[in-house]
Amino acid sequence: MINIQFAIKGDKVYVIEANPRASRTTPFICKAYGIPYLNVATKVMLGTHKLKDFTFKEKLTGYAIKEPVFSFDKFPNVNKELGPEMKSTGEAIYFIKDLFDPYFRQLYKDKSMFLSR
Repeated sequence: MINIQFAIKGDKVYVIEANPRASRTTPFICKAYGIPYLNVATKVMLGTHKLKDFTFKEKLTGYAIKEPVFSFDKFPNVNKELGPEMKSTGEAIYFIKDLFDPYFRQLYKDKSMFLSR
């Protein structure tokens, strides 16, 4: 899996950025479960270990949610109005017990805010 951002002008396609999808998702899953999956995968790919050498015990109860972090204060002269372009400078992880968690309910409510037109 790979995430590719590209632009098309006329008959030409320009690749702006190409990232393995795991570059953001896998670290989040490792953090959520408290298991170093990337270290395990590396050792298996290098042939120094077999997958059966590892024991995985899921520690996650509830949900781990990902939310964008907007560091607008670090860029004082940048337009802070949200639009289709990505202005997030990172992501934060937040653990909730269930989908009735007040923090999650507010995030869910805010997700449908109107963006700039």
